[in-house]
Amino acid sequence: MLHLPFLLVDAFTAEPLRGNPCAVVLDADDLDPERRQRLAREFNQSETAFVNRAAPGSAEFTVRFFTPAEEIPLAGHPTIAAVTALLHADRVALPAGGAALTLTLHLLHGPIRVDVLPGASGGPALVWMTQRRPVFGATHAPETVLPLFGLTPDDLLPGAPIQTVSTGTPQLMIPLRDHAGLRRAHVADAAALGRYRAGSDFFSPHLFCLGGATPAGHTFARHFGTPPDVSEDPVTGSATGGMAAYLWHHGYLDSAEFIAEQGHDMGRAGTVQVRVHGPREAIESVQIGGTGVVVLEGGLRADL
Repeated sequence: MLHLPFLLVDAFTAEPLRGNPCAVVLDADDLDPERRQRLAREFNQSETAFVNRAAPGSAEFTVRFFTPAEEIPLAGHPTIAAVTALLHADRVALPAGGAALTLTLHLLHGPIRVDVLPGASGGPALVWMTQRRPVFGATHAPETVLPLFGLTPDDLLPGAPIQTVSTGTPQLMIPLRDHAGLRRAHVADAAALGRYRAGSDFFSPHLFCLGGATPAGHTFARHFGTPPDVSEDPVTGSATGGMAAYLWHHGYLDSAEFIAEQGHDMGRAGTVQVRVHGPREAIESVQIGGTGVVVLEGGLRADL
């Protein structure tokens, strides 16, 4: 029987019970994909992160991400959560003197870089995740997509394309005209959305508008899922990266650094710091940053 440590971490927040919760299982080397999938369904979070042991003194970890339905190649809030868990469990430590810690996470489709900075005024560490070079995929017909969310083409940001963008996981970018349309959005027909997704090139839809939920934010977003995944994700790091690439590429941002907000209307307010590197026509990478808070830790009996 395996006895593995696990933690529940709220990501993209410095306050417990806000942001996006993620289950993190450490020392997961001996868990095969089928057991990881069963455990992700048991935890029933939007994602569960499984972190393998590292060699003594190493700053490289193998990490896999599972939703309740499937494994995905890259995810933002589980990256913040996994690194927060590693710090909390003393598997890594920040260097003395306020220097940054650089980690390499080996994901399903290859490594990514993560930089960890000491928190302000003794608060939680700030985790910066470098996502992959954006790939701009198919464009989608507004008259087909928007009714899936109880909206009409008039709710779309005028002139903006609906487009799949990936910085590691392909997400459907749906820019809306205003906050009213975003708040009115809902999955009108989960079966129809599931069929459209199955025949398309994206993992899940990300609806957003310019202007934050608070004066500090520059964008506000919602992210929907289909069963058995959660119906709405509070704060979505991978899609925020794709959204940043979309907004910068299409000229909707004046600055390549901004604050993205999500989850406020769900009682799970989350804040994502965003940086886009490279010119609009040739983006090199996107970074998302945030903090995490451990709210629960325990032992997992893996005799499954």
